[in-house]
Amino acid sequence: MSSSETPPAPATPAPPVKTSRAGRNLPAAIASGVVLAVAIIASLVFWKPAFMIIVVAAVLVAVWELGHAFGTGEIRLTREPVMAGGVVMVLAAYFFGAPALVTATAVTALVSMLWRLRGGVAGYVMDATAAVFTTVYVPFLGGFVALLLAEERGALAIVTFILVTTASDIGGYAVGVLFGKHPMAPVISPKKSWEGFAGSAVSCVVVGWLAVDFLLDGRWWVGVLLGLIGVVMATLGDLCESVIKRDLGIKDMSQIIPGHGGLMDRLDSLLATAAPTWLLLHYLVF
Repeated sequence: MSSSETPPAPATPAPPVKTSRAGRNLPAAIASGVVLAVAIIASLVFWKPAFMIIVVAAVLVAVWELGHAFGTGEIRLTREPVMAGGVVMVLAAYFFGAPALVTATAVTALVSMLWRLRGGVAGYVMDATAAVFTTVYVPFLGGFVALLLAEERGALAIVTFILVTTASDIGGYAVGVLFGKHPMAPVISPKKSWEGFAGSAVSCVVVGWLAVDFLLDGRWWVGVLLGLIGVVMATLGDLCESVIKRDLGIKDMSQIIPGHGGLMDRLDSLLATAAPTWLLLHYLVF
């Protein structure tokens, strides 16, 4: 370089993305959550069956994410029959009830196993097991959301279900970030603490009590019971998904939702809570 040449200005580093103590990009996470909430509320308010479009789309994306994640562990998921069967399962649950959901689940699992025969012998047990696991984990559990919606006060039941499950996430996140010191399962999820679980429990019980009492005209103790069951199932759902990701060596299922990661990273608690919520409300409230 000659003395007359001006040296290039140093590159300005990009500003770091602000994350919370729990590692989330909070602005993006909040914005994504608001968009999803508006879509859900709008579908329930204006035309209840429109919510089924959201459920079907969520099932398809979640199956795609699991197939992509399994691929990192050299597991080949037969996504075509699981996706097609998953759509049939949730629609069958909504229009024809629980027996149809069970039947569609069995048929989807069998077709997925037969479909995998085209791939030969090597890895068959592992791949077929992954297909059956995915069928039960996503569309079967998601089918209970459709069963909730099919109830006479289905829209309010869905709101109650989402509020209780979200209360677990928000209560646990807030208390865990502020006061979390004792890890619940350090090997599985280092950031999940017993203090956060206590926050989840209090939030779930309060929200469950208020939602069942005021939205569904149910008995207060049913709401308390729903909150207690909800916090246990939501926490277990979160831990189970964390185990799957650690086993596969990935951080998030995908990056489809800004600030949250993959859709499965948000559905884990909802899927685990859907079945007991439907069971409780169906027999004790409706």
